[in-house]
Amino acid sequence: MRAYIDADILIWHLRGEKRAKNLLMRLRDKDGYDLYTGAMQRAEVVFFMRPEEEAATALFLSQFTTESVDQKIVDIAGTLYRKWNPSHGIDANDAILAATVMQTGGCIFTLNSKHFPMPELNIRKGWR
Repeated sequence: MRAYIDADILIWHLRGEKRAKNLLMRLRDKDGYDLYTGAMQRAEVVFFMRPEEEAATALFLSQFTTESVDQKIVDIAGTLYRKWNPSHGIDANDAILAATVMQTGGCIFTLNSKHFPMPELNIRKGWR
């Protein structure tokens, strides 16, 4: 099964948060998930890394399959954004990740479950 990791968890891991590291190791090693991230979540990480972080970040991200975004995903994401942004404040990146998972299957691990109110999604809190 695919575990899509939201950018917040990726960033916390890169900042040294042990709960993020423990979650990712458990998902991969104990729970048997295949680790994925969305294209936009990867972008959130690589766009804002510092030059001295490039090598470590690239090595970390190499452990994830980054799912691509196609026309169908963008179209679904647009519908989700228009529906859920007014009430839940989701952004384009959240909508694209939700649409990606709707098309490919799996679940989303995030710290911001409010951004994924879609009842058809399997959302899991990274940690409490």
